[in-house]
Amino acid sequence: MSITGYRRPARLFHWLVAALVLMMIPAGFVMIQEGLPRPVGNTLFIFHKNVGVIVFLLVVLRLTYRLTHPAPPLPGSVPDWQRTVSGLSHWALYALVLVMPVLGYVRVRAGGFPIEWLDALGVPAMVPKNEALAETAKALHFYGAWAITLLIGLHVAAALHHLILRRDGVFGRMWPPHGTQ
Repeated sequence: MSITGYRRPARLFHWLVAALVLMMIPAGFVMIQEGLPRPVGNTLFIFHKNVGVIVFLLVVLRLTYRLTHPAPPLPGSVPDWQRTVSGLSHWALYALVLVMPVLGYVRVRAGGFPIEWLDALGVPAMVPKNEALAETAKALHFYGAWAITLLIGLHVAAALHHLILRRDGVFGRMWPPHGTQ
């Protein structure tokens, strides 16, 4: 039997990370707005920081799984240029969802702020307080947020293109979220 879709663990990782990231992006953009009531901003910051830790751990597991379980082949009808763009965009997404939590961590720790779940577990800060480093990480995290938002938009557009227009089975490789294998 040939594998035509991603296996259940890959699908679960994909959809869980997607759901968390799709909650974190708007929370991240809202929490930095001027004039936001402090309790709302604090709640969003706490949510964003702590979910970022979870996303990082899930992405490490996802990449480990991905490296040991290759993606199923694309249908033969997919042109070479789309295969190339698909591969590059997938690895760019992997890189961003791995790097963004690291940048967030560096920004928070170098800024001298807590990450509540890590602190509760007794995990020491691995980055010393350093305002210049915090500001650099903050800027990179901000621009990375726009980059990941753009890539997610392209990813969703491509998925819908394959589902609605091409009807070539590409969308079904990752849907349904629970998988079939």
